[in-house]
Amino acid sequence: MSERIAVIGLGYVGLPVAVAFGKVFPGTIAFDISERRIEELLRGVDRTGEVDTAALRESSIVLTTDREMLKGATFFIVAVPTPIDINRAPDLAPLKLASQFVGETVSKGAVVVFESTVYPGVTEDFCGPIIEHMSGLRHPHDFALGYSPERANPGDQEHSLRRVIKVVSGENAETLERVARVYGQIIDAGVYRAGSIKVAEAAKVIENTQRDLNIALMNELAMIFERLDIRTQDVLDAASTKWNFLPFKPGFVGGHCISVDPYYLTAKAEAEGYHPQIILAGRRINDGMGAFVAQQIVKQLIRSDIPVKGASVGILGLTFKEDVPDLRNSRVFDMVKELRQFGIVPKVHDPLADTESALRDHGETILPINEIGDLQALVLAVPHKVYLTSERTRLFQMIKQGGTLFDIKSALKPNEIPDSLKYWSL
Repeated sequence: MSERIAVIGLGYVGLPVAVAFGKVFPGTIAFDISERRIEELLRGVDRTGEVDTAALRESSIVLTTDREMLKGATFFIVAVPTPIDINRAPDLAPLKLASQFVGETVSKGAVVVFESTVYPGVTEDFCGPIIEHMSGLRHPHDFALGYSPERANPGDQEHSLRRVIKVVSGENAETLERVARVYGQIIDAGVYRAGSIKVAEAAKVIENTQRDLNIALMNELAMIFERLDIRTQDVLDAASTKWNFLPFKPGFVGGHCISVDPYYLTAKAEAEGYHPQIILAGRRINDGMGAFVAQQIVKQLIRSDIPVKGASVGILGLTFKEDVPDLRNSRVFDMVKELRQFGIVPKVHDPLADTESALRDHGETILPINEIGDLQALVLAVPHKVYLTSERTRLFQMIKQGGTLFDIKSALKPNEIPDSLKYWSL
């Protein structure tokens, strides 16, 4: 059957999905509640950098904030954020709102597929009843539910939507085949049929939990090696010569997935009477890395007989990872906050981050890079490509003689550093 696709939520996940479906299903509805977001996309500007201007302008998708445009869709895809609140508990408010929108516009025979990362049971136990209540329809008699977890990796063009196997699921065999058939038309790598919606939900949440724990192990090792005066990267270079050593590295863990998703699983586990130990231990380590690095900076200043209060420290990079503009859950802000508590006023630069968002949401002013210099310490917090290419020489020139370069992700090699400077890395 021919489908009329509607994608709700046009962020890192939803926009590439909508554009991909627009090539196969002309007139795909691309909906978002943000008027600013839609206006930018209509101008061919995707601030996330996931879809280029040419692809946007050539696409047949219908960009809109009008919920009425969702009516008549036969295949809904919900790709809204699933953040955590201040208490690190799942915040299902965006998912609730999206489900209400679907409920207001869904018609008999439609399939509703969720891509948002959730704990097992959310699609059927939380979203389904909201759609039923708003629509007056019943599932699976009048509409059906499916789940297909997103596997987006912001800034990664190699592992794009089409090139990664898509896990699909449905609440019954007929729905599963329909979901598989639709996604199969945009995924070159093929689809994997999960045994149930809950299996697909669980598979997604453990993908990021596993990665989170592996990085937490590296971060804990980095703390140990710091005490032993051993460079972690040197240890990893040696260990990685074994065929089955996993290539994880220490660093900040932020963003909208890895730093959030484990809390969805642990919240569900605790609701079922089980208190996770390893997962939460990993989260504590990774959430604390900003403060740990700040403390190492302070210690180095003291060792260098530099007064901590009022010390001149530069911070390069604010986003949660290199070469993406996303500031969500960036641990760099934790580091900056900790430095301020010691009386340090960091000078911050990031070539990709939105300056308005940094100031509005985090209280940080992003300075032009030519205004950052005469530093006692420089922190290469996020190794954006520009820092390692056109601005590489400038990095060393920013620091006073005898100052220290803090290389959080070991993006540089110690033998590159001028003799007049000190070098530190995780």
